[in-house]
Parts: sequence; C-alpha cells; structure tokens
Amino acid sequence: MALATPYTDKTDEQKAICEMVHQFADEQILPKAEHYDHEDSFPEPIVEQMKELGLFGVTIPEEYGGMGLDLTTYAMIVEELSRGWISISGIVNTHFIGSYLLMKFGTEEQKQKYLPRMATGEIRAAFSLSEPECGSDVQAIKTTAKKVDDTHYEINGAKMWVTNGLLSTLVFTLVKTDPSAEPKYKGMTCFIAEKEPGVGENTGEYAGFNVPPKIKKLGYKGVESTELVFDGYRCPAENILGGEEAGLNQGFVQMMDALEVGRVNVAARGVGIAQRALELALKYSQERKAFGKAIAQHQAIQFKLADMATQVDAARLLTTRAARLKDAGERSDLEAGMAKLFASEAGRFCVEECFRIHGGYGYSKEYEIERLYRDAPLLLIGEGTSEIQRMVIGRKLLQRHKI
Repeated sequence: MALATPYTDKTDEQKAICEMVHQFADEQILPKAEHYDHEDSFPEPIVEQMKELGLFGVTIPEEYGGMGLDLTTYAMIVEELSRGWISISGIVNTHFIGSYLLMKFGTEEQKQKYLPRMATGEIRAAFSLSEPECGSDVQAIKTTAKKVDDTHYEINGAKMWVTNGLLSTLVFTLVKTDPSAEPKYKGMTCFIAEKEPGVGENTGEYAGFNVPPKIKKLGYKGVESTELVFDGYRCPAENILGGEEAGLNQGFVQMMDALEVGRVNVAARGVGIAQRALELALKYSQERKAFGKAIAQHQAIQFKLADMATQVDAARLLTTRAARLKDAGERSDLEAGMAKLFASEAGRFCVEECFRIHGGYGYSKEYEIERLYRDAPLLLIGEGTSEIQRMVIGRKLLQRHKI
C-alpha cells in the first residue's frame, strides 16, 4: 500500500475503501438502525452484507482469505461503520481482536484452522476479560483452568460483558492456570474456547459452556452483550493460544497487546459517533428557526459547532497516529490510551452538544440523536474506562521520561 503524504490523511486505496463503507452506512445502516435499536434485535441482513464486502477479514492476511490491510485502514473503516451505528462496529470489534491474537500469537495450525473461516464471517469471535466481580482489575480474575488429562483442561468460572457472546463460535478467554503465580499476571492463559453459535446451553463436546440470556442495556442494542458460564467445560490443550508449550501462562501479556489495537478501535468508534453528531447538529441548526432566523446564525450555536468540529478532528488525528505507530511495529500503549481517552470523551461531548442543539426534540425518539445519546456512554467504559486510560497514560509517561 502506498504511503499517505504528510498533507493527506488517506491513500487512494484508503479513500476508495472509506467511500465504499460510507455509502454502505448511508444506504444500509442508518435507515435501519432505529428499527434494530428499538427491537434490540440482531441486524442479520446488515451483517450478511458485511460478509459480502469482506469486512470480517479486513486485517487477515490474503493467504488466509482476508484483505491483508493495516490497522490504520481498519480504524478508518470502523469510524465509517460507527458513524452509522456503533453496534455494527461492535460486531466486528471483538472479531478483529480475536483475529489479531491469532495472527500474532497463534500456531500455524490454529491460523489454518480458524482464520479462513473468520475472514469470510462464517465464524465470528468474541474476546473475554471481565468477570462479574472484576472489570478494570484484570489480575483479580477468578475463572480457572486445570489440566485434567494429557490433552484437556477443565475451565470453571464466569465471564461478563462479552460482546458477541451468544452468536460467536470462538471466545478468546483469559483464565488462571497458576493461582500461586507472583505476580498474578504470570499465571494466566488465553484459551480459544469453542462453542455452538446461538446456543444458550451447549452439549456434546462443548458441554459446560453456557450463555445466559443477554444483558439488557441502556444503549448499544442489537449486538448482544452476555455473561458466559463455564461449568466443567473441557478445552483441548491445543486450544491454548500459541500452543501449550509456548502459550501457557502467557495470556495476560497477549491480551494486553491486543488491548492496544482494541483501544484504537474504540477510539475510531468515538470519532465515528462524534462525526455523526456533528453532521446532525449542522443540519438541524440550519433548519430550525428561533428569534426570526436559523439557530445556526446565533453565536451560541456557532460556538458549539466550532468546539464539536475541533474535537472531531483532534480525535481523528490522535487515532490515526496510534494506528500508524502500531502498523510501524512501535509500541503504542501510550498513544492508544490517549486516543481512546480523548476520542471516547469527544464522542460523548459532541453527542451531548448535538442533543442540546436539538432542544426538546433531542429527547424524542423521532430524532436520531436520541439513540446516539444512549450509545455514546459505552465508549467511556469499554476497553478500559477513562480513569484507567489516565492511569495508563500517566504510568507510561513516567516510564518514558524517567530521570
């Protein structure tokens, strides 16, 4: 792929892809998002079209059936999807993290087994860290895996807030394999836990892997968020990410690496929802009249629009920088944390300002901003809260500038 010059933000290929996804969002996502949001139902027809467009294999190498594109291009695609509806980007987010983990840490056998079917969207992936009693404190997880024979581990425990938890086939699950390890993170392993998609209580080879009814949420509807319950679930040792020899007790480091790209993804979602809020605010403020003129002519509204546009651009630039660093093989934990923090807060800010510009109508389900107002808070929590991002940023700053 040709490099973008310092004076352009996209290569010709990136422009073409973004235009395609932008059009897809305009024609297929935005007109239908209200229906699926209201019903809290999975947008299967939209997902089928995403499969046809190859959006589930964007970053998967061509040798495994994907497009082989970089994280920067993927982030641009996520922005366009989120501009339509962040639930759609959520469907590909955890899938993308799973494919990243496989590409970076998986054995060749694991890659051959899963990536070609993931690239087409035939099977989808989920990503599981949080538990009912722990979220930000990952090292406090209680779910365990114990080896029960030469070829299997038994997993017991519960996971929480798993996007795509029901309809996924693969769940990249972090568990404790050495409870006595000090520090604790050295005793954690990532398992590729397989199950039957869409089944609440698995049987046969997947017995003991159950998915309770989906969690009812304020927003982020359509895509399911679930709990996962492991009760004597037997997982093959070969399903340890990277293989048993190389992957045992390496799960924490693997997952934290994946969170860097996950945070770029959430940042891109923040940019997308902020961009849509700006578009809605610009349109409404020029149509709505008060005191004899369009409210866009009032300085108070212009100030809001100016702040929104500035935050959208700043968030997009931070997100692009973090993605390009990762693509260049550099550590981007600091930059990804900054991008996620700023872009998620920018998303919330722009949505709230758009809501204020709409006045009473913003509170009505007749207007799109009402849905955005319920969706935006998710980004302040997912992939690490704003407070956790500040902790990460502060810690990394001190490491990089130690005196």
